[in-house]
Amino acid sequence: MLVFLLRRLVQAFFVMIIISAISFAIQNKLGDPVQQHISMTVSPTERAQLRQELGLNDSIVVQYWRFAKKAIHGDLGTSYYYKEPVLDVIFKKLPATVELAFCAIIIVIGIATPCGILAAIKPRNIVSRLVVALSTMGLSIPIFIVAIFLVYVFSIKLHLAPSFGRGQTTNVFGLWDSGLFSKDGLRHLILPSITLAFALMPIFVRLIRAEMMEVLQSDYIRFAWSKGLPTRRIYFIHALKNTMLPVITVGGIQAGTLVAYTILTESIFQWPGMGFLFMDAVSRVDTPLIAAYLIVVGGIFVITNTFVDLIYGLVNPTVKLANHGL
Repeated sequence: MLVFLLRRLVQAFFVMIIISAISFAIQNKLGDPVQQHISMTVSPTERAQLRQELGLNDSIVVQYWRFAKKAIHGDLGTSYYYKEPVLDVIFKKLPATVELAFCAIIIVIGIATPCGILAAIKPRNIVSRLVVALSTMGLSIPIFIVAIFLVYVFSIKLHLAPSFGRGQTTNVFGLWDSGLFSKDGLRHLILPSITLAFALMPIFVRLIRAEMMEVLQSDYIRFAWSKGLPTRRIYFIHALKNTMLPVITVGGIQAGTLVAYTILTESIFQWPGMGFLFMDAVSRVDTPLIAAYLIVVGGIFVITNTFVDLIYGLVNPTVKLANHGL
């Protein structure tokens, strides 16, 4: 397992190098940094002097090497708009995004798991057929349509939940402001978290249903039935446990993708998180902030996938044995 972990860390290191290179390349293509620092009335001589001070006259290789050395020390540049280190700006918004993603994941787990199990255990049941039909429809409905529908019904018509903002927050141990510990904050979380969960829920319902139906046809499940084991034990211990390995695989990837989905969700609900910050940076052509966002999101993907690989052994010990043999 230690060898497997070391190999994954090496792979993660090279992946982050590639992500940083792509982010740097994008940063250089989005606009002229000199134009972001000075006004249109500055003379060409002063412009040329500023380009020299910023190192923009150096080759791309030299500029990237300088960028990479600073990135290793946690310096990804300074935001043109906020005039602060970009990592400080991003980490101020990160708790709001993590909070939103956490609530969405809880909703997905709480709804998709029982629905997928029901659809697998009783595929001919009318409720199971309805679940499958709704999950199929859910895959084809854009997330912004869901968001607009929820806002129209629950905010405009029924006045049950706010349509924008984060609401009242509570400082937690002096580290971050959370909306999970206030009634107003929870009310503001309802619509965006349901919208975000809707993006993943149909996938997980269908995945859990398909995997569990396949597991229920396996020989060891038939053997369990022949032994007279309790129905609940067969379904929820033997079958469900072996169903969860591919679900965890997809779940790890989708958890990282969830950060990307927050861009649209946060923009619609004016949620002050990383996604809304990214759209704001794009509109202002704040290239250091855009590049830093891509690196941070890429890091979240890498960390999430590495963590998922490591917990495989907890769900299926044969994965751990296979890794020892590599």
